[in-house]
Amino acid sequence: MTGATGYVGGRLVTALLDAGFAVRVMVRDERKARAHTWANRVEIAVADATKADQVAAALDGIDVAYYLLHSISTGGDFAETERLMAETFVTAAEDASVKRLVYLGGMQPSDEILSMHLKSRAAVGQVLLDSKVPAAVLQAGIVMGSGSASFEMLRYLTERLPAMITPKWVHTRIQPIAIRDVLRYLVGCADLPTDVNRKFDIGGPEVLTYLDMMQRFAGVAGLSRRRVLPVPVLSPGLSSHWVGLITPVPASLARPLVESLKNTVVANEQDIKKYVPDPPEGLIGFERSVELALVKIQNLDVPTRWSSASTAGAPAEGLPTDPDWAGGSLYTDERTREVHASPEKLWAIIEGIGGKNGWYSWALAWWFRGILDRAVGGPGLRRGRRTQQSLMVGDTVDFWRVEESDDKTFLRLRAEMKLPGLAWLELQVGSTEGGTTTFHHRALFHPRGLLGHAYWWVIYPFHGIIFGSMQRNIAKAAERL
Repeated sequence: MTGATGYVGGRLVTALLDAGFAVRVMVRDERKARAHTWANRVEIAVADATKADQVAAALDGIDVAYYLLHSISTGGDFAETERLMAETFVTAAEDASVKRLVYLGGMQPSDEILSMHLKSRAAVGQVLLDSKVPAAVLQAGIVMGSGSASFEMLRYLTERLPAMITPKWVHTRIQPIAIRDVLRYLVGCADLPTDVNRKFDIGGPEVLTYLDMMQRFAGVAGLSRRRVLPVPVLSPGLSSHWVGLITPVPASLARPLVESLKNTVVANEQDIKKYVPDPPEGLIGFERSVELALVKIQNLDVPTRWSSASTAGAPAEGLPTDPDWAGGSLYTDERTREVHASPEKLWAIIEGIGGKNGWYSWALAWWFRGILDRAVGGPGLRRGRRTQQSLMVGDTVDFWRVEESDDKTFLRLRAEMKLPGLAWLELQVGSTEGGTTTFHHRALFHPRGLLGHAYWWVIYPFHGIIFGSMQRNIAKAAERL
């Protein structure tokens, strides 16, 4: 399994294990895999998908390889990056005598100009089909499920805008499919006959327009009927910024998704049913998929989210403790406080930080920083959290990402907002003595160029207000528990 810490991959690992398969996951960061509930049930191979020797070692002894990697957020050349990674993977699979490749891509209307996103998915699928290893390339439309980028776009647009001016793509015909049906098809592909080497379209039981989907979502969610005025003048660029403003999905990811909405994605065939029959109750309909997703969100039971996925091919940033930092500039702001609460109570507050709970300090400043970040293409604060109760390595927390979490005593967040440098925030529960618990807080910043140094000194005077009150209010919240 590649892409095991991504949205589909993280759920597919569990589905494969439940179906009785022995699973090896290939990840760049072992800590992210270890944070998942399935970690102790799989074998973990650490490899970079761009390094042929590492991929070859990960594929040694494997029968079926699931290829679920993408580089959609790496910039304008993501298609070339994806093609090269696929070629590297295919070569390694051939050398390792893998017996089956499985890939999840997007539907490809034959009589339309494909968006860059769909064109790249098609190219990757063709690389797999052209290999010496039999491949099953599943082509889906919009995947409906709690935490998917497509579902989050639909949900926030519908919930937040009772009336809206929309691009003409709201009338494009789409065949959405529930994530549970996608997983069932993917698991079934592990047992396909060896002579099957082809594409399969997979879709749900209904063909809708995006406008239909918004109105039906509103009905399931108990909202009034949405008033929509489609206009022909909104370009994909403007549409993506609009989506980025209203939804948690940043413009950099929204743009390729929005551009794909101009394409008709309706299944041309349903041949997959010959090999993976539908259950007796049939495929999950649109309204039911929305109900299931909303229940998951309500119950804080969203196992994977679009924002938790790593971007294959993107460079991994070093830790502040790496030898490479020796001699470099690393600004720090450290604070320690004694808290009249147990370590467990203090950790409960720390682990619940961000999202709906906020940052325990000057809320207006955090809100304004989030707005500025969105304005320059960053994620802002709208990504929130996968769940408010717990964190695992790789989770997003607003415009941070969990880089390390250790034994309910230490949390390191890496900043993913747009900055002239790299930044981390560390929160640590220390020793307990005399009924108090030590709370250590550290902010770190590695500047890039003169602008980075200037940025640190401009914001430094505000640290006392923001981080000082943050530590004080976290302590008070723990003491109230």
